[in-house]
Amino acid sequence: MSTSATVVVRHAHRTDLAALKAILYDTFEATWRPNVSTADAEAFLAEDRSSAYVVQRGLDFWVAERDGEVVGLIHWEADFVHALHVRPRHAHTGVGSRLLDWAEADIARSGFAAARLETHSFNQVARAFYAARGYLEHDSYPDKEWNSGLTTLLLVKALT
Repeated sequence: MSTSATVVVRHAHRTDLAALKAILYDTFEATWRPNVSTADAEAFLAEDRSSAYVVQRGLDFWVAERDGEVVGLIHWEADFVHALHVRPRHAHTGVGSRLLDWAEADIARSGFAAARLETHSFNQVARAFYAARGYLEHDSYPDKEWNSGLTTLLLVKALT
């Protein structure tokens, strides 16, 4: 995928909801499914957690659009980034950086001195991405969402 196409960051629209669900499904398949139990993966899909999240919060998301296609999303509240997902075929093209830049700028404008987010110990790609952006591991704890023995890492980046 070329990095030359302009990435536009904008607030999500109702017409984006199907694309948002697809992005969450794609990242589940690429990142999560190989690291959770078969039972957890089946439960995630049966409960349609991606759709539930998008229905509940999708209009709070910001999206990255490239050549008319929604290729990434970010969702944050206050100083906490709840979700950052990029379609796997657009990974490593600057989409995630653009989205995180956008969120961090808003978090700082809102008066917070730091941004917080979580990732998982198995996700070496995400951990390297966040470390390169100045995020430091602040805490670790057993994951509450999956029943697969995962470890959640709390990462924090000073913004001032």
